[in-house]
Amino acid sequence: MAIAEEGLRNSYGANIGKTLLRFHGDADAPVEIRARAWAAAGSDARMYGCSMPVVINSGSGNQGITVSVPVILYARDMGASDELLYRSLALANLIAIQQKTYIGTLSAFCGAVCAGVGAGAGIAFLMGEDLKTIAHTVANALAILPGMVCDGAKPSCAAKISLAVEAGIFGYQMYKNGQQFYAGDGLVVKGVDANVKNIGRLGREGMRETNNEIIEMMLDGNNPGYSPSDK
Repeated sequence: MAIAEEGLRNSYGANIGKTLLRFHGDADAPVEIRARAWAAAGSDARMYGCSMPVVINSGSGNQGITVSVPVILYARDMGASDELLYRSLALANLIAIQQKTYIGTLSAFCGAVCAGVGAGAGIAFLMGEDLKTIAHTVANALAILPGMVCDGAKPSCAAKISLAVEAGIFGYQMYKNGQQFYAGDGLVVKGVDANVKNIGRLGREGMRETNNEIIEMMLDGNNPGYSPSDK
């Protein structure tokens, strides 16, 4: 939370967190906007060289910020007890880790997606929801943003984090509004565990060549005068 506050207090990178708040009423912004903005601000600072420590998830500081800060913002907003907050954070982190287990260590799949889904589940638990609602939150959120790629650590990670948190929260809001994605809707299959495994397969197998291509593009793109037609 300290690095998120730092990211909102000073100028870092593309200032995604500050920009979000500025266009949604700053301190008066709805909690879902503040959750996105504070998480993004933590990444703004971290990706622009701020040396403040962060909590990690699956070996990643950005994922640690993404899975934790939104849950803490919601807990503060509703005046939740410390015990409820800690349980919600534990669930959010474990769900993010479960997704990464199927994806593996190296993938072109942006890990912020896993963390944003975890945050949505943690927020649902914080709100007193049951297992069924949390499961549908995860399944919905995974269907919203399954293909976002990782192209290295840089300022735009903060914007991706904002979108990942939005997907997690909206997956919860969908189900609370009686809406959900069904098996056959794209990559969606029946059962939350099957959905997690499906997206894991996408990240582990389906995006293997994507990872190689991204690395090649990033290396070639640093050469003056390069264009894709040069290949």
